[in-house]
Formats: sequence, structure tokens, C-alpha cells
Amino acid sequence: MTARIAFCITTLETGGAERQLVELATRLPRDRFEPAVVVLSPPPRPPSDELVHKLAEHSIPVSFLGGRTIWQAPLVYRRLVNWLRDTQPDLMQCFLAHANVIGACAGHRLGIPIVAGIRVAEQRLNGHGWLQRRTAPLVERYVCLSQSVADFAKQVMRLPPEKVMVIRNGIDVARFAAIAPIDLAELGLPPGHRMLLFVGRLDPQKRPDWLLDRLPDIARKLPDHDLVIVGRGPLEHKLRRHAARLGMADRVHFALWRRDVPQIVAAADLLVLTSAAEGMPNVILEAMASAKPVVTTEVHGVVELLGVGLLGDEMLGYEMLDDGDQQITPPDDAQAFVDAVVRIATDRTLATELGKHNYARVAQVFSIDQTVENYASLYDSLLASRAAEKPASDR
Repeated sequence: MTARIAFCITTLETGGAERQLVELATRLPRDRFEPAVVVLSPPPRPPSDELVHKLAEHSIPVSFLGGRTIWQAPLVYRRLVNWLRDTQPDLMQCFLAHANVIGACAGHRLGIPIVAGIRVAEQRLNGHGWLQRRTAPLVERYVCLSQSVADFAKQVMRLPPEKVMVIRNGIDVARFAAIAPIDLAELGLPPGHRMLLFVGRLDPQKRPDWLLDRLPDIARKLPDHDLVIVGRGPLEHKLRRHAARLGMADRVHFALWRRDVPQIVAAADLLVLTSAAEGMPNVILEAMASAKPVVTTEVHGVVELLGVGLLGDEMLGYEMLDDGDQQITPPDDAQAFVDAVVRIATDRTLATELGKHNYARVAQVFSIDQTVENYASLYDSLLASRAAEKPASDR
């Protein structure tokens, strides 16, 4: 008999958490699980609705509850309770803070075990963190993307340690092997120019403004490299104006939302990430699967991704490059970041070696199949425990 698994998420626009939900839901073995997805917000508009279509291709039902603002939380809660009554899942997996809180309350009301996901270690504990702490008694497990996020969940969010566990993101490495790079002219780069790439939502968490402030120094030392920014968000117009003020308007290309991010990654010299907070950024996984070097600020998750240190028993004996940590710079060390970008972009041998190191690591440690099986094993364990707790007359 298959177990009905509900996946609850705040939005289904294209993003890291949303992609991981879809990968998990579509790859769970159907002889063991029957997935359904519920989204707290309205349906995403084209072209940001690719994940909705992917779920439909796998015959996974998707329901949208229509919440647009935090003030509609009581309405969304009631709609979620009604959806759960109709769907009758055996377990619900939540993604992102709003879904964690509303899902925990709705699931608890109906006696449905809840697994919540902690994906980012915020620098300070905000209202979302406080609400998740208050609803912790309603949650069976908290799945964190990295050990550093798990430590944050226990030490800063003060979630019950016995409920916190780590399941790292995974990626289908084989899918990236056959991807052809995009023609850089399609992104507006002049002939002969090469690409530095930023991919992410244009909001303060990702610090794209901090990246632009570094660009004049980088551009002087790399006259043939342009920066391509892929993503949308509330900072978009501010960033365009800022690039113009810096005199960098002709060196920055805003590609906005794109379906062909893997092709763009394949064409890049290196990927840059300047986030203030992360969990385990999917874009770095994609760069690693494409055998690309990266330069990133040191935030939660990236150390475990790039191989600066070990990941536990599964990594014992793994040999790292002597300079494997040079892809990571301190969070606010502007000069170290500029130096790392310039060093890797100008040394093709080093860039190739780092790319090989990244590919070997992602293939060995971050398999999507292992990620899915880890979630499946967790669901099996929780459902078995719940079944054992039921009186014999109810089994």
C-alpha cells in the first residue's frame, strides 16, 4: 500500500526550494509513495510556471490556496485544513518558513505528521524563526540542508535537537554532461568577451549590490570579462541605476528570468555568489555539475559543498586540492573576493583544476538519487512509528 505524501510550499515560482520540492516529488518511488502538492500562494504567471508544468507531466496534482499577503494567513490556514481533509495525506512535508508554520498548525489539527524544512540560516532570528520555534511541538522532524544550518537551527532557533536532522540537496549530474553552452551574444556580450555569472533572486539576502560595488575593481583587471546577472527581484531597478552610476552599464548584462540557466552556466568562466545567508545553494551545485569554478562568500552550506573540510563518515578519505578553499572568501572582505575572482579568471589551468575538483565532489557526494532515498527512508520511518502507536483496533 502506498503512502500519501503532501508537499506544502509557500510559492511555486522558479527557485531553489521550489526546484528541490519538484525533484523530490517527481522522483519518489511510486510503488511506495503517492505525492500531491499544495501551494499557499496563487499560481505563478508564465514564464515562471515551468515547475507547475513539470509536476503535471508526472501526473502529480497541484492545488493553489491563493494567499497573497501575510494578512491572509488565517484564510490560507482554513483552506489548507479543508484541502488536507479532502486529500487525507499520511504525512506532510513543508518547505519554506510560511509553509512550515501554517502547515504545522493545519497538520496538527488533523493529526497529520509534519516534516518541516529549514533551508537558510538567517543572520538574525526574525519573526519567521520565532514562529517556527513556537510551533516546534507540532513538528515531527526538521530537515536542514547542511550541518551548519542544522547547528543554527539548534543553537539560534533553539529547535529541539532530537527533531533536527540533515538531508543535503542533490543534483542529477548526468543531465548536465550533455548541456551545450549558450552563445554569449544572446546575452549581449560583445565578441571576444567572457562571462562572470551571478544567478539568484535580486534581493538583500543575495547581496547583488555588494557584488556591483566590487565590479569596477574586477573590470579594470579583467577588461575582457562582463558580468551577467540572471534573476529577478525587488532590487532589479535599483541595481540597474547603481550599475550606471558606477560607469559599469556596458559591463553588466541583466538577463532577468531565464529557462536556460544550465546552458548559461555552461558558458560561464566562473560563477560568483555574494549571499549574506544560504542553506545549500542549488546554483553552486549546478556550477559544480558543469565542472565550473566558483567564488563565493563564506555562508552556511557552501563550505560543505565545495570541500573545505569533511562531511562526516561518507567523506572520510576524500582527498582535496591543497588550494580547495580558495573558492571561498570571508563574507565582507571585498579585496579577497576581487582577488579570488581575478586569480581564477586569469589562470585557465587553475580554473580547470577547480572545475574538475567541483565535479568530482558533486558526483560523489550530492547525488539526487541519494537525496530522494534519504527523504523516502525518513517518511517510511515516521509512518512506521505512527502506525506502531495506533491501538490495534485502529490498524
